[in-house]
Amino acid sequence: MKVFITQELPGNVEEYLLSQGFEVDLYKKNNIISKRELIKRAKEADGLIPLLTNSVDREVIDNLKRCKVIANVAVGYNNIDVAYAKSKNIIVTNTPGILDDATADLTLALILACARRLRVGDIFVRKNKFTAWMPQLMLGVELAGKTAGIIGAGRIGIEVAKRLLPFKTKIVYYSRNRKAEFEKVTGAKKVSLNALLKNSDIVSIHIPLNKNTYHILNRENMNLLKPTSILVNTSRGEVIEEKYLIEILKKKKIFAAGLDVYEGEPKINPELFKLDNVFLLPHIGSATTETRSKMAQLAAKNVAAVLSNKKPLTPV
Repeated sequence: MKVFITQELPGNVEEYLLSQGFEVDLYKKNNIISKRELIKRAKEADGLIPLLTNSVDREVIDNLKRCKVIANVAVGYNNIDVAYAKSKNIIVTNTPGILDDATADLTLALILACARRLRVGDIFVRKNKFTAWMPQLMLGVELAGKTAGIIGAGRIGIEVAKRLLPFKTKIVYYSRNRKAEFEKVTGAKKVSLNALLKNSDIVSIHIPLNKNTYHILNRENMNLLKPTSILVNTSRGEVIEEKYLIEILKKKKIFAAGLDVYEGEPKINPELFKLDNVFLLPHIGSATTETRSKMAQLAAKNVAAVLSNKKPLTPV
């Protein structure tokens, strides 16, 4: 049986699949594979291992003549038409639970970077503008005593909340359903989305992208944010109406934003580059050697399981 991988991965994935008796076809170029090339290379594959940057839509799925499993190397799976894959008897898997710590660590880093204006300070020093200590130089905000609002109280959301507690923050959260474990661990209170945006000093987003969460933060409700608030997004760019976020950042209607993801990624609105109150990262929430290796290995194990007529480890 043949497995097609859309890009080179860490974690000795190719070696593992070969050791399990599978033929492996690997796209080795250092760019995102085109849809045309993906269809061509995956057409006769029994298993497909794509990345979140690969759109596996109906057109692609219709051309997967032998495929039994699509093992996405990501927690999110908005890049795959899961329902259509299911209708074609193709199992879709993801990699939950592995990147929680790495993404939570990065989220905290973005919060602190925004609060203490680290980007502005770094550029200031590199331009040799630092001539003396001044009492009002680079004034930021402290986390102690502030309210942190977590949008999405899943595995990553709870890890972010746990990391914020030692900074003496109060936690509130928004979720469709009450999360008893989240409340028990963090002492958090469930509130409406509008109440969270209105009362939080820090807003951190940890929700999947779907039809219900697209632009969940939009022109209407982002007006509720405090002028002193920090907004951080490490989930998916499309959950924020980005054009309006840029507008309120320009007008200093919030203190700062930290973004690891973007609407229309990998293209980034050039207006963001002009702002000194936004911290920009290249979608590196899970980018640690340990995490990325484990994600790739789990995807490979899911493929091996399904193609060996066993249950997948983490089906969507």
